[in-house]
Amino acid sequence: MSEKSLYDLRKLIVPEVVFGVGALRLVGQYAENFNLTHCLVVTDAGVVASGWADSVLDALGGHGIKTTVFDAVSPNPRDYEVRNGVNIYLKAACDGIVAVGGGSPMDCAKGIGLMAAGGKDILEFEGVDKVDVPAPPLICIPTTAGTSADVSQFAIINDVQRKVKISIVSKSTIPDLALIDPATTHSMPQRLTASTGLDALCHAVEAYSSTVSSPMTDLFALRAIRLISENLLDVIDDGENAHGRENMMLASMYAGFAFSNAILGAVHAMAHGLGGLLNLPHGECNAILMPPVVRANCQAVPQRCADIARELGVSVKATSSDYLGDALYDHLMELRHKAGITGMLSELGGTRDAIPSLAYNAMRDACMLTNPRRYTQAEVELLYEEAF
Repeated sequence: MSEKSLYDLRKLIVPEVVFGVGALRLVGQYAENFNLTHCLVVTDAGVVASGWADSVLDALGGHGIKTTVFDAVSPNPRDYEVRNGVNIYLKAACDGIVAVGGGSPMDCAKGIGLMAAGGKDILEFEGVDKVDVPAPPLICIPTTAGTSADVSQFAIINDVQRKVKISIVSKSTIPDLALIDPATTHSMPQRLTASTGLDALCHAVEAYSSTVSSPMTDLFALRAIRLISENLLDVIDDGENAHGRENMMLASMYAGFAFSNAILGAVHAMAHGLGGLLNLPHGECNAILMPPVVRANCQAVPQRCADIARELGVSVKATSSDYLGDALYDHLMELRHKAGITGMLSELGGTRDAIPSLAYNAMRDACMLTNPRRYTQAEVELLYEEAF
């Protein structure tokens, strides 16, 4: 990737954001400001059990806003779940959507809004800028620190027939408002904390390496990498570490600002098919694939990899691409193992005969377009092999 000029044309699109403890309680006030009268609250069973969904319902009800709950959302939200949510939205005559939860409820909520407004099936929006009708108002309240769906222009939906996750990339999927309350993450179990934290790290690393990164996105990406490096293992060990939780939520937001505008790379392109095939958590797929892909990408962007290494606290003694690649590979492998994500694909249900199909889908994923190194399908197959 050639060195960019500071004056290359770039744009930065982010939603309105309220960050801080207590942000969740403002949902009723903002929904009223949007002139909403009946909101579909999209969530999942885990968030309901934690009590955060009830807090949102109470806040909306306190402002006289009617609610209908749709909580039949699974990890890696399915296309049929989006369709079911649209039917409930239309039947209840809702005029806005509030998503509370991790990436799955937020992505599902985005899909519901697109279908309800556009009159098309969710799978017809796959790709970049395929949305031509604005979605209804959407407020996102994240309860995990990592997916950044609350601030990004991505929606990821599982096409169950093809067994692949599709990417919907459009400014129409950027929420109108993100209420980011770090207190909600205290209920996250260790495994989810690790998975989403490594997902956020991957967002930042890929955004910084992207062919369309800019000084604006670089600022957020590098700060996110540093915050995750300094706080992730602490909050895995101590889920009630308030300062660490706040820093991880801030890192997730920063990484979201970065990748929503700089897009991503080969890790996500490869992870989408893998998660769709094996139904693995998205963050775990990224954690497994990130070390070999980052090592390979160092051949194309050694200086950017040197910057990433410094933010991760890796001692940079040389700037050769081979040295940097190996150093980053070792560090990322050690980090994910310390975080408890130890399995390789062979241990998680993966089979090598699926690699050609996975690589074929990865090569056609929108995220591959902004990867700093151009891969052939054969090279992508070798990267999958390394993850076995």
